[in-house]
Amino acid sequence: MNQFQNNTGAIDASFTTEATKKFLLNVYNWMAMGLALTGVIAWGVSGSSFANVLFSNPFLLFGIIILQLGLVIGLTFAIKKISAGLAIGAFFLYSALTGLTMASIFLVYTGSSIASTFFICAAMFGSVSVFGYITKMDLSRFGTFFFMGLIGLIIASVVNIFLNSTALYWIISYAGVLLFVGLTAYDTQRIKQMSQSMDFDTEEGKKAAVIGSLMLYLDFINMFLFLLRILGDRK
Repeated sequence: MNQFQNNTGAIDASFTTEATKKFLLNVYNWMAMGLALTGVIAWGVSGSSFANVLFSNPFLLFGIIILQLGLVIGLTFAIKKISAGLAIGAFFLYSALTGLTMASIFLVYTGSSIASTFFICAAMFGSVSVFGYITKMDLSRFGTFFFMGLIGLIIASVVNIFLNSTALYWIISYAGVLLFVGLTAYDTQRIKQMSQSMDFDTEEGKKAAVIGSLMLYLDFINMFLFLLRILGDRK
């Protein structure tokens, strides 16, 4: 994201132009399409025989996860060098791969609890994103806090794989929801700031919108998964 913010100034919550609206509309549209693709693939795979193949073969599963990480890292660092079309394709490929790995939630949780958690997450995400868009507070000062919180969450999650602590499990779950609520507002404000100096109709503008879509997509997916750990009913 910083690659696209070299020429941006201070955030003005009241600053909105048609170009800004067009940029943000495409960010949210692509994010929504990515989520829809993930959901459809996850649901479809969970009811197919491929689910047994996928989740009984750790090499295949970890290979997909590594490919997902490679796509995110590659897209982030190569965004300036690749075309907008390739960037959009990479985003939707990542969304599809995420659908494969997220098929597991349909095997673990009831369909009704997944649906209710999704709508709760959508309401939370929408509310927080609106706050990030309209607030005049400069959320960039919380960037280091969010980054350190994310690192701490990852470390705690890895440690709990070995400890298998119920108490730590719930702490991580609630902390994860709070962290991604904050990141949603933070990222929304960054994307709005970026939109003020980007023309979506240019190649650079389209690529910036892809990165913005990826950021919000990741915020939503992670918020949903942590909420599901808290609200989901296991089969």
